[in-house]
Amino acid sequence: MRRAGRWAVLVALGLYFALPLVAMAEFSTRGTGGHRSLHAWRSIGSDPDLIRAIVASLELAGLTAVLMLVLLLPTMTWVHLRLPHLRRTIEFVCLLPLTIPAIVIVVGIAPIYAWVTYLLGDSPLTLTFVYVILVLPYAYRALDAGLTGMDLHTLSEAALSLGASWWTMIWRIVVPNVRGAILSAGLISVAMVLGEFTIASLLDFQTVQVEINLLGKRNADISIAVSLAALLFAFVLLFALALAGRRRREAVDDR
Repeated sequence: MRRAGRWAVLVALGLYFALPLVAMAEFSTRGTGGHRSLHAWRSIGSDPDLIRAIVASLELAGLTAVLMLVLLLPTMTWVHLRLPHLRRTIEFVCLLPLTIPAIVIVVGIAPIYAWVTYLLGDSPLTLTFVYVILVLPYAYRALDAGLTGMDLHTLSEAALSLGASWWTMIWRIVVPNVRGAILSAGLISVAMVLGEFTIASLLDFQTVQVEINLLGKRNADISIAVSLAALLFAFVLLFALALAGRRRREAVDDR
């Protein structure tokens, strides 16, 4: 009975998530005269504005994930080891973006971005700075769980006592032990950047979500095809993360 209940819940959740994707696929392949067509999917690669937006969003996602890890991982490691009384303060600062609506963030950073645009140009990649702030709450939780789950004090003291530098200790000790947390934080960052619309739109940067919104006003089938492709890309990332985590656990168990 309990197993049947679990399967019922899984089937219900599967239908809940799968039906919208099936509907998107049906709409994006709907041709004329009742025939199926992949014209909308083929058009994704022939729209130069869309290609530029996709490339910009992928670059933004990569830069945001890397900058977030470079800033957050050493800081959290230092706080865990040397300044544990500041953990609540760092947690509050990192979780603060959750309490501030995106429109308020835009109003606050718009004057700053006028100078950023003046100094660095109007490239969408300058959104990296604000996107790092947006992903902090989720990345912090993932990394904090990884650092808390390892014996950080013992391992770091052993490495430092053997002559390792601070950065060597982070690279050789911390990173391998929190690899799953790093992958989770990176995936969350990539997913958030690829799905963010409000800030990019209000600051007038052409990212993939802004371009999808513009496409929806003139060519709905291509817009739905791009949206479905973005969702499938996120699913592939999630699957790759789960596969990488499983292989790491198997490698650890074999030792």
